[in-house]
Amino acid sequence: MTPTPDDQAVHEGSGAEAPGDAATPPAGCPAHAGAAGAVPLSGPRFHTDPRDLYREMRRDHGPVVPVELPGDIPAWLVIGYRELHQVTSDPDLFPRDRGLWNQWEKIPPDWPLLPMVGQVMPSIHFTATAADHRRHAVMVGAALESVDPFDLRRHCEQLADRLIDSFCSRGSAELVGDYAAPLPVLVLARLIGFPDAEGRQLAQVLNELADGGPGALKAYETFVDHMTRLVAEKRLAPGQDVASRMLADPMHFTDEEVMLDLKDTTAAGFLPTADWIGNSIRLMLTDDRFAAALGGGRHSVGQAMNEVLWEDTPTQILVGRWAARDTQLGGRPVGAGDLLLLGLAAANDDPQIQQALGGTDGMGGGYAYGGGVPAQAGNSAHFAFSYGDFRCPFPAQEIAEIIARTGLEVLLDRLPDLDLSVPAHTLVRRPSAFLRGMTALPVTFTPVRAAGGHP
Repeated sequence: MTPTPDDQAVHEGSGAEAPGDAATPPAGCPAHAGAAGAVPLSGPRFHTDPRDLYREMRRDHGPVVPVELPGDIPAWLVIGYRELHQVTSDPDLFPRDRGLWNQWEKIPPDWPLLPMVGQVMPSIHFTATAADHRRHAVMVGAALESVDPFDLRRHCEQLADRLIDSFCSRGSAELVGDYAAPLPVLVLARLIGFPDAEGRQLAQVLNELADGGPGALKAYETFVDHMTRLVAEKRLAPGQDVASRMLADPMHFTDEEVMLDLKDTTAAGFLPTADWIGNSIRLMLTDDRFAAALGGGRHSVGQAMNEVLWEDTPTQILVGRWAARDTQLGGRPVGAGDLLLLGLAAANDDPQIQQALGGTDGMGGGYAYGGGVPAQAGNSAHFAFSYGDFRCPFPAQEIAEIIARTGLEVLLDRLPDLDLSVPAHTLVRRPSAFLRGMTALPVTFTPVRAAGGHP
């Protein structure tokens, strides 16, 4: 699977520049304080009712929406499929250069979204230039591509069985905390070179970091310590792992660069993959189209996973791109230095792309007329992994897919009569406009023995 937007599905919009002084934001630009109609990028609807909210935004504002971030910070949210394709396909006009941002003087040190925007540093996610990013992306991609998919699947099966063994005799579990969240971290930790015991510690650290609570800062420091120590150990004693391959890259990256790339790659692969598993389980347990197939498990896993990437994608909004100069996008005058947020989920639901995929339900949803089958079934032209030069590297996408698919298949093979233990409408989403996942998935099932034959 290569889950990126299909160039043949859309054509790029116009990138014509608008006249104006780069030092003075053009009329209508969100950089004007108190821009009329700016949508606050907060509130419960982003996690309780995002599809209807995005449809309302599209109706009221079009494909490029003026939004307001915490502290009255203005930005643009790109929700049109064509417009998002244009932004992600043009790194010269819309680079990922946070140094261009025209709002830095208004950003306090404790601004809550600062970790998402980040500071310039020598890593794949926070490089200063496109050339620096390509250098890191080539190194990271080569190291990840060397992972043997059969070995990866074997690791996934072993670790999935181990997690299921810890609760299978109880007849009940909470599948986010017990399974979906720890599995990706344990697999990634083994791939990059950690022993399994330290992988379990890393899972605890990343879960605490993702919670964003009072222990998040300490968790981040511990995360960096783990990665720094791993790089030092692999420099002295290389092995057959991702960290050692990064250190052996012929472009000769420093230990700090390798540590930062390992840290960012692991963090980026953790929560989206965990939510891909969790959201797929939720879909298969709550949608009648999958209920009859649960006993067969594997037959419907791929369909559920692909549907989640279209309609319930773990990364809803991605930060971001910055306009290199004054321009037009979707009929909006975008000023030099303006921040553009990538509305991945909203673009997937764009009526134009849904119609191109084979029809809609008349409300922007992705169901073909009369069939009850998702119009996007088998189509991977979604934005779940972004697009363009700064997309998630293809080897990372493939690793995430193998982890998620294997995790789901092993779970359904071992516990074929899974059922929610609470009404579906009481399930709670993570309270975030940017990430979409379940806070908990309580289930029941017929108790079974551990894979080793022990109760």
